[in-house]
Amino acid sequence: MRCFPVAAMAGALGAVMLAASPGVAAAQGDAMAAGAPQAGSAARTGDWTTPAGDFASTRYSSIDQITTSNVGKLKEIWSFTTGIKDGHEGQPLVINNTMYVVTPFPNILFAFDLTKPGFPKKWEYRAPIDAAAPGKACCDNVNRGAVYADGKIIYNLLDNHTIAVDANTGKEVWRTKLDDVNKGSTMTMAPLVVKDKVIVGNSGGEMGVWGWAAALDVKTGKEIWRARNTGPDKDVLIGSDFKPFYGWMRGTDMGVKSWRGDQWKIGGAAAWGWVSYDPKLNLIYYGTSNPGVWNPDMRPGDNLWATTVWARDPETGHAKWAYQFTPHDMWDYDGVNENILADIPIGGRTRAVLVHFDRNGFAYTIDRATGEVLVAQPFKTVNWATGVDLKTGRPVLDSAKTTHQGRLTKDICPSSAGAKDQQPAAYDPQTKLFYTPSTNFCMDYGGIEAQYIAGTPYVGAAVKMYAGPGGNDARGEFLAWDAATGKKVWGITERFPVWSGTLATAGGVVFYGTMDGDFKAVDAKSGKELWKTHFESGIIGNPMTFLGPDGKQYLAVYSGVGGWVGAIVPGNLSKDDPWAALGAVGAVPDLPDHTVAGGAVHIFALQ
Repeated sequence: MRCFPVAAMAGALGAVMLAASPGVAAAQGDAMAAGAPQAGSAARTGDWTTPAGDFASTRYSSIDQITTSNVGKLKEIWSFTTGIKDGHEGQPLVINNTMYVVTPFPNILFAFDLTKPGFPKKWEYRAPIDAAAPGKACCDNVNRGAVYADGKIIYNLLDNHTIAVDANTGKEVWRTKLDDVNKGSTMTMAPLVVKDKVIVGNSGGEMGVWGWAAALDVKTGKEIWRARNTGPDKDVLIGSDFKPFYGWMRGTDMGVKSWRGDQWKIGGAAAWGWVSYDPKLNLIYYGTSNPGVWNPDMRPGDNLWATTVWARDPETGHAKWAYQFTPHDMWDYDGVNENILADIPIGGRTRAVLVHFDRNGFAYTIDRATGEVLVAQPFKTVNWATGVDLKTGRPVLDSAKTTHQGRLTKDICPSSAGAKDQQPAAYDPQTKLFYTPSTNFCMDYGGIEAQYIAGTPYVGAAVKMYAGPGGNDARGEFLAWDAATGKKVWGITERFPVWSGTLATAGGVVFYGTMDGDFKAVDAKSGKELWKTHFESGIIGNPMTFLGPDGKQYLAVYSGVGGWVGAIVPGNLSKDDPWAALGAVGAVPDLPDHTVAGGAVHIFALQ
């Protein structure tokens, strides 16, 4: 049986705890000019060249051939099995009539010719990769995708290399090592190219890493800047022009002073999620992960700059503002989820905002020039806090739901898996609504003293998750959200967490998938189900769409269940240990009864 290193450890820790406890630019059409990578050769209209379809992370396509009236005629016309059983997150790219697919470890890159019958494979690229990497990855050996720029497909390897491959030939152009896998660092995020720079970041908040984001030269792979996410201002790239909106984040070296001793050096705050870019403000936005260790009593203080959204200058990496979602994170809520950039009417005027559905259960609407929180409302059940104080920007805690060493705090909602994890939401500028996957879990959480040993799990908590309000038949929901008011417009209840990403289209149709294998199309206005099909393995990937060489609209998505909550399936974990996979097994012990492991990419068209 293959186990995930932290998953196996968490099971053992859970037993100890129980014993001790008393109880598109790149997207499509007119979006293309605003969001296409600016380095080198341009892709044609209708291609999908960035992870989210555009710089703003909207995952919206202006292609409108598939509509609410004809979506029922969609048929699968092609599929390709990768032969890899780990979870398939991320999404394909399509550039100049070629589809590119990146697999989980060992991170194979495939290219398929869309101009020929049967979409034959043009080439595949297999990079040399350290066999130790899977033993260091926290939550499945996933990869969240590639980006196209300057004639290259650029993506990350699990062993901390960023790779550039010639899009036409499949030959390696450059390869840059960015961290040491033997110290527990890995890379799972999808890069973004801004002008001539490739923005990347590391994973490993459960391994005691020192989190960072970096920029590489798109032509050579040379590192241009690196910004740490904890530590002194000189390492975090904070200068005199750094202006957080809220006073409690101001001051020198807050990335040290908000920690005890040198804990910040192994304090996590990795950048394994998504990157967005605003060309007008010339700012990139990305979030950071949980502070390490999970035991909050070992790291008193706010633990800046974990669970934080950064606004940085892409040229220099210097921070312009930051906002911490969950100070002194006691629940592993992270802050890495996507930041969707949109201009929406609030209070009688149009505001340039970023919208962020956080794992902590609150949906934030934030002024993307200043970092001011304009709206913060729960989009799922939240009981660890009673709200977010907009004057201070801080959550108002419920002391009964704080966690501590040697004490098991019960019935905390949401769980560490979050009200939503990294699986990305989408924004439709026609409806002005955001469409987001979500998870309905609560948990029991107890801190445990942990010792840091480089390259080994550094968790310091035992967690058991279970279904939230509504029970096992309502462990997930796909919902439409009004970010101007902080209110849900409609929702679709699902048996398992909705762990796929979202695609919104100009045809009025929104697409998403389920962990038990359903791929669905729903009406963007009403949420009415319009079409669905079923895959043998569940969906944790992100739908995308493109124009084929025949000028027709196509749809693509990965199947291949896995990821943190789906780890029980490819990892063949025991249903009898509810603490395994850092507590996720307790919430989905029945998932293997409804799906199997195995990755594939699927293409659909109207028939």
